[in-house]
This record gives sequence, structure tokens and C-alpha cells, in this order.
Amino acid sequence: MSAEINGTQSHTTNHNHPPVNGSQSQPESNEVQELSPDRPPQPVEGGESKPKRPRGFAAMDRTLVSAIARKGGKAAHSAGTAHEFTSDEAREAGRKGGRATHAKRRKAVDEKQGTE
Repeated sequence: MSAEINGTQSHTTNHNHPPVNGSQSQPESNEVQELSPDRPPQPVEGGESKPKRPRGFAAMDRTLVSAIARKGGKAAHSAGTAHEFTSDEAREAGRKGGRATHAKRRKAVDEKQGTE
């Protein structure tokens, strides 16, 4: 990661801030802590709620998002883990996409021809 982008490191443990309710204990370093999804947001009492603000990449400048994506692509290619489609693979993917997109229309035409 570049030093230009601050705050993008993920933090998996939170030893500096214990749980608020105090009912959960901090896991030992050799224990595995199970993760659970966040609770859905609760509606604000009193009527009007604050408008949603974009978070994550949606809140970032498009040029910065583009720069981050470009670095990820370059890293994947240099590591050899990026997939490059051959023309045959791309042709097959396009064919599958077209068939999936027009499946309802094709089904309606087949049913119509079957009733005549």
C-alpha cells in the first residue's frame, strides 16, 4: 500500500476500546472470535430521520477511487493473479450474457409458436 492513502488498513481487533455493555470479554490471542453481522439501523424516534450520506468509495472523489482501482489492477497483474480473457472466452461470455438477457423474450416466442 502506498503512503499516500491513509486510513485504508483494516483493523481486525479492537483492544483499545472494550465493548460498551461489558458483557463480552476480549478473546485471548490464540482464540478465534466469531464474527456476526451488524444489527440493522433502528429508526430514529421523533419523526424525521437524517438523510443518508454516502460511505466508503461512494463518498470518495472519483479520481481517488480510480487511482486505487488502478493500483489494485496493476498489483494483480504483476503478481500474476489477474485473469485476462482470450477472444474465445470473451465471445462465449458475451453469448451467455445475450442468452440470459433475452431468455424471457425467447420463452414467450417459443410459447407463442407452440400454441399456433
